[in-house]
Amino acid sequence: MADNETVSECPVKHVELMAGVSSSALANFRMLDSIQDDIRPVLRSTEADGYWMFTDYATILDGLQHPELWSSSVITPTEPDPPFKWIPVMVDPPDHAKWRKVLADYFSPGRVKDMKKGQHRLVGGLIDKLKPEGGCEYVTQVARVFPSIVFLNIMGMPTDDLDQFLAWEDMILHQEGIGEEVNARRLEGMTHVMGYFQKLIEQRRAESNPDADDIVSAAINWKLDGEPINDMELLNCLLLLFMAGLDTVAGESSYAMLHMATHPDDRRRIATDPSVIPRAVEELLRAYSMVQTARKATQDMDFHGCPVKAGDMAAFPIAMANRDDQMFPDGRRVDLDRGVTRHIAFGAGPHRCLGSHLARQEMAILLEEWHKRIPEYELAVEPIEHGGQMFGLNALELRWNT
Repeated sequence: MADNETVSECPVKHVELMAGVSSSALANFRMLDSIQDDIRPVLRSTEADGYWMFTDYATILDGLQHPELWSSSVITPTEPDPPFKWIPVMVDPPDHAKWRKVLADYFSPGRVKDMKKGQHRLVGGLIDKLKPEGGCEYVTQVARVFPSIVFLNIMGMPTDDLDQFLAWEDMILHQEGIGEEVNARRLEGMTHVMGYFQKLIEQRRAESNPDADDIVSAAINWKLDGEPINDMELLNCLLLLFMAGLDTVAGESSYAMLHMATHPDDRRRIATDPSVIPRAVEELLRAYSMVQTARKATQDMDFHGCPVKAGDMAAFPIAMANRDDQMFPDGRRVDLDRGVTRHIAFGAGPHRCLGSHLARQEMAILLEEWHKRIPEYELAVEPIEHGGQMFGLNALELRWNT
């Protein structure tokens, strides 16, 4: 933690970024907007034991691009010594690159494109079942189901266990508050997932199939620097893939549908002209970036005027970077004609999201297939949002005429 002299040189504010408390939809984004309007480029949050928070695009981008200054060994700014290590997101270079190399082929543009027809069929079938009902709870009935089934197939895991997987996911990522009790529940969820993977690995080893091309079947033979990966590292990698695959696209697509439900001009435009959808996906990812990441300083330094000490914790909120109207004019507004932007919804630097091609494709397919079948709809009730490391909607009730 920085000393009092260091803190006095920087604006101090109590920002409950990691508390994860539920609030009205988009309240967490507006909180970050308000802070950014008041304080640039850095403040000192007094949440928990205190941490730096960088508040504009240029500073956040710079930090994420310099792992030699800011270590990824942490995942939230309130936990300087986490009792877990999600691989590869919590691994620094050069080891980080070795993990990405063994994973890269599963999320390459070519492999993702090969999944496209099947994904259209899958999500089209889900929506066809819902359409006669005249309404749905989008988060649980569509947003979490479609990308989860896609990802479980990539992983080689049974879709019959999806409800249990999602319950464990909630334990890990969607707890309100901070502290020992919350951390204990998160660790319990991680223990369940890693126990499941351990049994699955043992099964794949006992019933080896040389033709299997799913990640778990391949993972038992992965090597780094010519050496087999030990089971604990393998389990930590599979745990991270599990969480990313079951949560991120679900969260982003829920924000996309909330936007469309409350902005009829944008909704009608993508319904009548699907060619706009790829551009819309980029703009929605920019405006509603749900991941708020953290880093740990590796050395004493002056970082954009901030006197950082080695070991200091820092938040680099992606939403602040991507909604910064000094980088993106009128940046808090979705503009389907904005064109190409240098948004960092998938992060920046060596830890840029490995699954970005898959996420973009899934979001585009969801928007296309939904609006092909249900072009007019509205909110049934005002949704509630949770904050924390990953912003998201607890539910999204939609209704339409059948």
